[in-house]
Amino acid sequence: MIAPVNTNAVVLSWVYNTGGILLDPTIPITDVQAQFQTPIVSLYRTFGFFGRSANVTASLPYAYGNFQGKVREMAGQISRSGLGDTRVRLSVNLYGGPAMELREYAKYHERIVVGASITMVAPSGQYDPAKLVNIGTNRWAFKPEMGLSRRWGRWALDAYVGAWLFTNNAQFFPGNSIRKQNPMPSGEFHFGYYVRPRLWVTFDSNLWLGGNTVVNGVENDDRARNSRVGGTASIPINRHQSFKFSASRGAAVRIGGNFTSISAGWQYSWISAK
Repeated sequence: MIAPVNTNAVVLSWVYNTGGILLDPTIPITDVQAQFQTPIVSLYRTFGFFGRSANVTASLPYAYGNFQGKVREMAGQISRSGLGDTRVRLSVNLYGGPAMELREYAKYHERIVVGASITMVAPSGQYDPAKLVNIGTNRWAFKPEMGLSRRWGRWALDAYVGAWLFTNNAQFFPGNSIRKQNPMPSGEFHFGYYVRPRLWVTFDSNLWLGGNTVVNGVENDDRARNSRVGGTASIPINRHQSFKFSASRGAAVRIGGNFTSISAGWQYSWISAK
């Protein structure tokens, strides 16, 4: 997304997830169902980077929820709450997205934009190595990504390809295990209609593959082959504020959360003086 330089935003969002979790068959936990909610605080700022439009977003989540399942056919239930892992994303437009002041931006007509980004997830979330289910992951994760955006009047198509890369968790359950995860390639697709600035709707889909785990040298059969579909709508309130709503569900899930997700967010944005 291109915005004038020195654009700032504070975003407060809430995500609700409900559904099942599909685990590696070798794990003696079955029929897992989860319901959890995640309030998120995000900060966003745009700037110029060697004449190109760039932005950085930092997000801090707090999650709480309930998990139900069977451990060797014995029913059980647990609850978790606490801070999640911090996420920071840096994006730079490489083609078609120059850094612009507000007056230049008002005359700009977007057509083709090519960009790159890097997302970093830091292990700041709550983690107890004696527990199998945690909010934090106790590892670093990085996602380099390339994106292409094409506009035709009010219509827009966005596509992204990237891959998640993970460091090891050296304190995996029960606390003395080493858990590795292989790279996980991913892709996203968005097709949207822009009624006017900040008022738009999109159809969303994504796909991620691989990412199987290795615990103490033993490889698990938990390679992902998952996808989701959904939609997003942005509705402006005034020149500074807007609401965003989205919903999605699993289209194909081999391993992981087969969730129905609903989210709502409030954004306050402004352009700071030079």
